[in-house]
Amino acid sequence: MAYKFPGREWVDEFVAEINQSDAYANAAKMWEGDVLLVIENHSGVYLDLWHGECRGAEYVEDPAARGAEFVISASLEKWQKVLAGKLDPVQGMMTRQIKLDGNLVKIMKNVKAAQELVRCATRVDTEY
Repeated sequence: MAYKFPGREWVDEFVAEINQSDAYANAAKMWEGDVLLVIENHSGVYLDLWHGECRGAEYVEDPAARGAEFVISASLEKWQKVLAGKLDPVQGMMTRQIKLDGNLVKIMKNVKAAQELVRCATRVDTEY
């Protein structure tokens, strides 16, 4: 079954993928920080990530009303490329295809965790 991105059901499936991923748990074992993934002019996905686990998540209709340590924004087209494995999010940040409001150094120290998080997202059967 495909889940609409972005949407509540998609977020639930994403969280399930994160929490069952040993690769993510290992790569993110030192990560502490929440993340807001923003689809520009649309909505967002909030993730409470802590030591290799997603402690909570929500679909956010108004991303401007929700803060996070890291706010990562891109157009729907760019997110589609990320979810298809055609755009590495860290590379996207470095080339300004994806905007980061947060500490880039912390992201760079946790590149493997970011990559595993994206792998979890790519495993969700997604429709747009």
